[in-house]
Amino acid sequence: EHLDILAVSCDSFVEEVNKLIGRGQGKKNHVEKLMKIRKWCRDYNVAFKINSVINYYNMDEDMTKEIEMISPIRWKVFQCLIIDGENCGDDALRQAEKFVINDEEFRGFLDRHKNIKCLVPESNQQMRFLDCRNGRKDPSRSILDVGVENGIKFSGFDEKMFFKRGGKYVWSKADLKLDW
Repeated sequence: EHLDILAVSCDSFVEEVNKLIGRGQGKKNHVEKLMKIRKWCRDYNVAFKINSVINYYNMDEDMTKEIEMISPIRWKVFQCLIIDGENCGDDALRQAEKFVINDEEFRGFLDRHKNIKCLVPESNQQMRFLDCRNGRKDPSRSILDVGVENGIKFSGFDEKMFFKRGGKYVWSKADLKLDW
């Protein structure tokens, strides 16, 4: 009753690929868990969204059959992004350079999935929330100190780009026509 939408990360429907990219669940199966969560969303009338990061290990995967079967309201597809101090560099918790793909490889993945209506791609050129323009995550000062308007200005937020990448969409259960 109080939950409109649930987003789950799924970077691959192939368990071996999930293990390669660090999403392996040991004896648990990531894909089976995803399907169980999807069923719960159907049972409780909650919109379901999938987020996928496309990288070196999953860029050639055809996810069409699985995405169509799951039928999310939205499938957000991100190009693997390197952020200094976050996933590369001396202070990073993990090193992600081996996961990076170029724009052409990302476009190849998108072309393979172009018939999926709920697909919303986000390349490295579009992906910005924290200020990532200099290859690292630079948070703005607290909005309690500088106000929302100044915080957004510092973040590098680009309203035109936000709308261009499909950032505004219907997500409230009251506005959705869930037909499963």
